[in-house]
Amino acid sequence: MILVSACLCGVDCKYNGKNNLNEKVLKLLKEGKAMPICPEQLGGQATPRPAHEINNGTGADVLDGKAKILGPDGDDATKEFLKGAYETLKIGKECDAKIAVLKARSPSCGFKRIYDGTFSGNKKDGNGVTAELLLRNGIKIYTEENIDELLKEF
Repeated sequence: MILVSACLCGVDCKYNGKNNLNEKVLKLLKEGKAMPICPEQLGGQATPRPAHEINNGTGADVLDGKAKILGPDGDDATKEFLKGAYETLKIGKECDAKIAVLKARSPSCGFKRIYDGTFSGNKKDGNGVTAELLLRNGIKIYTEENIDELLKEF
């Protein structure tokens, strides 16, 4: 089973109440190969909700207690993001997921590049908190931006 960001399947769970539908990810779901997850909703956050970014670090730093996930007004959602990451991992273990296709640049799901914490649109190297936790537990990560690499393996 492949974990996939629910927003990529067309679920309106994105911070602004919309989705990031990706037809290739939706096809995996329709073929019964994917399990949709939204770490932010699994962590108890409402939809819509303020956008959040990792402040002074990356998902690795959040997991290690060295960084926080803040909204534009400084609201701290670190606890909810961590809960969502661990709930996602629990689902991944239950369905024996070895792969995840996650939303690029997200503070939860971003892989290799995430927003830099300034709400300016700038990016920095690093993973979101859920992507980092899944990686630490042996789950290979893709995003919608490199899904074609995954599809070549099928």
